[in-house]
Amino acid sequence: MDRFLLLQIRNADDKMRDQEIGCFARALNCDRSQIGVHDLLAGPPTIEELDAVDVVLLGGSGDYSVAEGGDWLPPALLAMWELVELGKPTFASCWGFQAMAKALGGEVVTDASRAELGSIEVQLTQAGRDDPLFGPLGDRFLAPMGHQDCVVRLPPQAVLLARSETNQNQAFRVKDRPIYGTQFHPELDRLAFIQRIHAYPAYVKSITGDSLEAFEASVQDTPATDQLLGRFMQLLREA
Repeated sequence: MDRFLLLQIRNADDKMRDQEIGCFARALNCDRSQIGVHDLLAGPPTIEELDAVDVVLLGGSGDYSVAEGGDWLPPALLAMWELVELGKPTFASCWGFQAMAKALGGEVVTDASRAELGSIEVQLTQAGRDDPLFGPLGDRFLAPMGHQDCVVRLPPQAVLLARSETNQNQAFRVKDRPIYGTQFHPELDRLAFIQRIHAYPAYVKSITGDSLEAFEASVQDTPATDQLLGRFMQLLREA
């Protein structure tokens, strides 16, 4: 039975702390009991914690920005470095994608003009089309997305796999490591995405200008990205 460790960066009263665990369990087709949680606000996980699991997961962040930083950021970035050094199988989405890029020497900025929220079209690069995980998604696909922080420069260890019209960097893998990152949220299906935006209603208005009801009606299913985490696990088992 696979064992997972979800590294969260969320406040104790964030309603999405528990929802995020359920989203990863659904996308991975595993029981919630297989997913342990470590709070990065308390510092990085120990080597013993990492050794005890098969895969590390990173997701979104309710109130914490890689670009804005804070006292919590250096220890969190140290955790990213340790994952790369250990070659620990890792899948990082949204905040995790940005943190991994920053830890390895990339650049992350807050840029409202590049903010994306909704079911956003993403296109694979040639490296993405050749990648065993991303290639089956098809050249273009819809992905659930919500962010204002953007990775504007990838680190040298990263191989760019996907881009969108607004953001050049949407997905990467780390060279010679079983580590992937996506700006979008493959752990979210349409229902979970709608639950997520209801938790942060002001976010919808500030990025899209739409009412919550109008925005919800525009959210589409994202069948391509919904298969991504399951295939990630399949590839790990085959390796």
